[in-house]
Amino acid sequence: MDTYLLPAAMRELPPPWHDLTYRRSQDLEELAPTEQTREQARSVLRACLPERRQSVHDWDEQLRDFYDDRDDHTLDEADAWLTRIMPTTSQVTRERVAQVVGIWAGMGIPTVPAPPTEQQIDRVAAEWVASVRQALVCDAFAFLERATTAGSLNDAEAEDAALLAAAFVRVGLAVEAAVRVLVALGSPRGEQVLLGLAHDDEVRDFRPYVRSRLLGLRRSVYEARSREVTRDEEPLLPEALHDLPYSWQNEFGWDAIAPDTKSLGRARSALEACLAVERVPDVQLCRDAPEDCSAIAEVVRALMPYPRLVTRERMNEAWRECESLGFDLQGMNAASFAKVWCTRIADRVTAAVFRWLADLPHGGASAGDKEPAALSATALGAAGLAERSVRRGSAVEEAIWFLHRTDDEPDSREVLARLASEPSRPITTRKVAQQWTS
Repeated sequence: MDTYLLPAAMRELPPPWHDLTYRRSQDLEELAPTEQTREQARSVLRACLPERRQSVHDWDEQLRDFYDDRDDHTLDEADAWLTRIMPTTSQVTRERVAQVVGIWAGMGIPTVPAPPTEQQIDRVAAEWVASVRQALVCDAFAFLERATTAGSLNDAEAEDAALLAAAFVRVGLAVEAAVRVLVALGSPRGEQVLLGLAHDDEVRDFRPYVRSRLLGLRRSVYEARSREVTRDEEPLLPEALHDLPYSWQNEFGWDAIAPDTKSLGRARSALEACLAVERVPDVQLCRDAPEDCSAIAEVVRALMPYPRLVTRERMNEAWRECESLGFDLQGMNAASFAKVWCTRIADRVTAAVFRWLADLPHGGASAGDKEPAALSATALGAAGLAERSVRRGSAVEEAIWFLHRTDDEPDSREVLARLASEPSRPITTRKVAQQWTS
């Protein structure tokens, strides 16, 4: 008697959903999103929803490197035997899996012993079942996503699709396909479900991905806020930074700015203003999830893309938004959050200015038609500003690189030597300076 590997609901799926060959996806592309087919897609999802969290692996993952340099398509042929022997969901049995594994052994697949062991058969059976679920669920969600985009789903169907998508994210199966449906559902339904998942401990390592797609939905809200005038709002950065026309999310496009007297004066004013920003220790946000750190930065950048928009009110909004999205802010309140980000923005401006200055020609012989005095690090006083920045721990590498690039100037040489030899400087700072003084 055959040992079925799929539950009855999956074995009894109607065509084309029961088809495990390449033809299923082709047939689904031509399937119109009628009320009946939309219900079928949701029925497929209910039938495929596992009772516990899944771990989906590619059955041939260990073999891929072995065959990478071969032209005989052995792996493709081995994979094809699964659907050749089991072309529909009703035919997925342990006995047929054993038959396929026996064929693999005859093909010389190195990780399949001949004769195959019971353990090997069970492993392939479990991974094939997971693969079948994954493929069916991805196709069902893709069908519902197309129907959602076309505006075919009614409210009850949309609600059911959202609940099913959330359920699959929680069990870790077809997560990207499920989240795409929620994104397609948009605001408020899809957005609210994504927000709930962002706080859900069951989502685990998929939370950064969920949050990234949620931010995509909310970005238009942030951008609308960034276009509002900062009337009666409290600025948090010095006034000298307010007229900078560069968006700090691009770390300031100084490279395209001509090195004339105006731009050099603006650069010096920007450096001096950054030195006036209260410096606080840079807290490592979201230590366990680097993706979350980038997402937090995205919220801050979207709400305040220009230094003139960095206000108390908008920083408070960014902090509340990050709190609502479930980010671990290491216990920071709104005030400490604002101080950390003001420090980071000042560091980015400082780094960008020094990178730009380092690329300018310095000295009369290399300055071409430009005024040597205007391009001189000494005339600009940039060496002293670079030293102060390094001592504050702001844009250390960029400031030292600038000093190296301008070491034809006495001030730059002296500062660089001082930073390389002072025992009170952090060892990392001394090493960076020493590589350009040796």
